[in-house]
Amino acid sequence: MSLQPPSLASRPKGGPAKTTKAVILVGGPSRGTRFRPLSMELPKPLFPVAGHPIIEHCFRAIANVPEIKEVFIVGYYEESVFQPFINAISTSFPQLTVKYLREYQALGTAGGLYHFRDVILKGKPDRFFVLNADVCSSFPLNDMLELFEAKDAEAVMLGTRVASESATNFGCIVSDTHTKRVLHYVEKPEGQISNLINCGVYLFATECIFPAIRSAIKRRTERPRLLSYPSSENLESSYYQGQEDDDEDKENTVVRLEQDVLSDIADSRQFFVLETKDFWRQIKTAGSAVPANALYLTKAFQMGSEELAKPSANIIPPVYIHPSAKVDPTAKIGPNVSIGARSIIGAGVRVKETIVLDDSEIKHDACVMYSIVGWHSKIGAWARVEGTPTPITSHSTSIVKNGVKVQSITILGKECGVGDEVRVQNCVCLPNKELKRDVSNEVIM
Repeated sequence: MSLQPPSLASRPKGGPAKTTKAVILVGGPSRGTRFRPLSMELPKPLFPVAGHPIIEHCFRAIANVPEIKEVFIVGYYEESVFQPFINAISTSFPQLTVKYLREYQALGTAGGLYHFRDVILKGKPDRFFVLNADVCSSFPLNDMLELFEAKDAEAVMLGTRVASESATNFGCIVSDTHTKRVLHYVEKPEGQISNLINCGVYLFATECIFPAIRSAIKRRTERPRLLSYPSSENLESSYYQGQEDDDEDKENTVVRLEQDVLSDIADSRQFFVLETKDFWRQIKTAGSAVPANALYLTKAFQMGSEELAKPSANIIPPVYIHPSAKVDPTAKIGPNVSIGARSIIGAGVRVKETIVLDDSEIKHDACVMYSIVGWHSKIGAWARVEGTPTPITSHSTSIVKNGVKVQSITILGKECGVGDEVRVQNCVCLPNKELKRDVSNEVIM
């Protein structure tokens, strides 16, 4: 019998243990356009980073919170898209019950929660986590729970510090440094107000969040509509007035946590921020999967993960190689490389800061750096496929070359071919393309 005291987060304060659930928001097929050409084959949450689907990293963190028994994936992809993943994750984490909740249309981050409130509230949970699936983080959920308990909070948000010049691209938090209370929250402010930003990971008391969303929906519906009277040449379109009203009602059901709800909760004064000093970044563009891959691999290496390839003269850690991949012992791999299932890496190949997806082949003496090699792609002998390194602190994966904004990471879509001795630099190549000549700073369609 263990004599250790229960953690602060799970210790009841003179009452029964509190119940906690988790919700992961995955969006849907109409979003994720910035993740093309990779999302043309696979939804972004299922894209492999550091050897595992992006969404699985969320589940690994959730599984470390003993009191979470039920997890909901909310999005508007077809159920069948996530079913194989749910089957696999239920086997890996048998203590978790995983359900997919499909929205009938895009409802926004808060609208989806509100639509499925009856399912989430079943069994009367006291609180629940909300995680955005396109976030790369160590997800310190137990620390958030502890802060939640210690402050008797209604909401806790994960925050991190970024460079002041990039803070306005995110939700900015003004907080009391002593109490950690959120005093003010603004989504993508026009001017600088703080370099503490929203990480897209939340813990809400159920009795706080749903009334807050209901108020936001009410505000949207009661907003006065602007009536415009059609001119004579525009009369025909006025016959579709009813159609437009329907669309506006639909628009009112799209409620977003960040823009519509969080600033209101900040006013309620029981909203706190846990500032993480660990890694965090968004996975928005296809290129951002490469720095995310590096962050997750580094963390796994620090934790002594058995999944990673053993360091050697030709393996510079951290490196993940799928057990079914064939890597020639003379190939130099790493750091920050993931090699997918059944891939073949030839003699004398150099791979660095790259994700090589399943069933790809890199022939002898080729060099691949700062790139993503799509499924079933082939890179010829002595070819060079290269991106440009970006600082690890940068949250952008685009750079300006010769006055043109280009992707810093080179991306080959599914079933691309690069000829022998061909050089590809800072390019995005759509699926099923054959590159027989040198290209740079282009989108190859």
